[in-house]
Amino acid sequence: MNTKNRHTPLAKLLHWGFIVLYAYGLLKQIENISQLEDAGLLMFEVVFAVVFLGIVVARYFYMRQFQTFLGTAVPLIQKRLARAVHIGMYLCLVMLPLSGLLIAGLYTQGIKTGPMQDLAMGIHGFSATLSYILIFIHIAAAIYSRIKGEGIWTSMVPVWKEDGN
Repeated sequence: MNTKNRHTPLAKLLHWGFIVLYAYGLLKQIENISQLEDAGLLMFEVVFAVVFLGIVVARYFYMRQFQTFLGTAVPLIQKRLARAVHIGMYLCLVMLPLSGLLIAGLYTQGIKTGPMQDLAMGIHGFSATLSYILIFIHIAAAIYSRIKGEGIWTSMVPVWKEDGN
């Protein structure tokens, strides 16, 4: 395997740590926009969104230095599909906190219903749903890549190593 582009411990921490952050965001999400009346919850949601957004952006720029596929030749179409899924995930993961901040901003300005709030909530919901789909595709592709022995699994996942370790 090409160790020059092997994922670093920081890359692995950003990958697996972000999964925990994303799952936490799913578990603690609000059920109804009226919950934003609670100033403490509103502030928490805003801070969480800003931190989430900052980590997504930092992760994107840090991870750009690594090749997606390591150790084997991969067809160009597979590389392009992998890139499209990754970019799509990053876009969704940026749109989630941005749309959440827009929802909160509109709410604090007294816009609790109406077309602007509906649009912001629609973008938020669409981004969440698309992120679920893209994450599923990402996981399926990682398993496929592992079966093919392309090296990325061993570089990123601590179990079921391709070299038999």
